[in-house]
Amino acid sequence: MFKPKFTGVLCPIITPFRADGTIYREGIRNLVSFLSEKNIDGLFVCGTFGLGPALTIEERKKTVEYVVESMDRFMNVIVQIGSTNLETSLELAKHAEKSGADAIASTPPFYYRYSDESIMLFFENLISKVDVPVFLYNIPSRVGYDVSIPLLEKLVEMGVSGMKDSGNDILKSYEYMYAARERNKDFSFLIGTEALMLPAIIVGADGCVSGLSNIYPEAVVKLYRYLRSGEISKAVDLHFKIVKARRMLEAAQPIQLCYEVLRFRGVEVGYPKPILKKIEPRVAEEIMRKLEEIGLLEDA
Repeated sequence: MFKPKFTGVLCPIITPFRADGTIYREGIRNLVSFLSEKNIDGLFVCGTFGLGPALTIEERKKTVEYVVESMDRFMNVIVQIGSTNLETSLELAKHAEKSGADAIASTPPFYYRYSDESIMLFFENLISKVDVPVFLYNIPSRVGYDVSIPLLEKLVEMGVSGMKDSGNDILKSYEYMYAARERNKDFSFLIGTEALMLPAIIVGADGCVSGLSNIYPEAVVKLYRYLRSGEISKAVDLHFKIVKARRMLEAAQPIQLCYEVLRFRGVEVGYPKPILKKIEPRVAEEIMRKLEEIGLLEDA
C-alpha cells in the first residue's frame, strides 16, 4: 500500500489572474518558481487561498495544469477538489491525478449539513476512483460543520490517507492525530495554519499548510527547520513574529494582500479573481512597511 510522505511546509498558493479575469499562466510560473527557490516542500492547489470554491471547473483544471508544468524541482502537489456535489469532485480528482498531482484533498460536501453516512459515501467514491492518496480537508469555518473523531476513524479505516486540519483547535488536532494513527501509523497529518505549527509539529504533525508562506516562505520554512532540529528557543521567537504578521494581514484582506506583497517582493502574480476587490496600493504600501518592521526575514 502507498505510504504518503507529505512533510514540511506546503504553500496553499494563490491563483493568479490577469486584469481581464483569465488565469495568468505566467503569474503561476512566477509564483511556483519563487516558492521553489525559497525551499517550500509542497503546494496545496485550489484551496482557500487559491480561491478553489470560487473558480469554475475549467479554471480549477487550468490552474492545476499550469502549476504542475511550472515546477522545476520536486514538490509534493496536493489538489483540493472539494465542491457541493460528488460529480464535480470526481471530475476534478481524476483530472488532478492525470495531470500529475501527488494527492487530492477534499472538504466534506458543503452548504447542506450531511450525515456521517453521506460523507463516508462521498469519500468512498473518491478513494475508489483514483490511485493517489486522498486527504480529508477539515475547515469547519467554511464548510459549516466539524468532522467528528468517530467519523475520522471510519474514514481512515476506509482508506483516507491524510488530513489537513484547519479547525484552529489545537486540542482537537491532537485528538485527530492520535485517533488516525491508531488506525494507520503512516497517516499524514498537516496542520492548516502556521499559527499552530509550533505545538502541532512538536507533538508529531508531519507538516503545515501555511497561507503566510505565499509571501514569506523563508520565515515559515525556517520555523519548521528550527522545530525539526530542536531549536525551540529560536522557534518560539520566530513563532511570535509570525503570529504578529498574521494578525496584521487578517485585519485587512489576507488573500488579496498576497498579490500586492508579492509585487513588492518582485514577484509578478497579477490579480485575484475579479469578484474580489483589489487592495489600494497606498494601503498595501503601509501594510508592507509594517510587515518589514516585524523582521520576519532577519534570520531567514
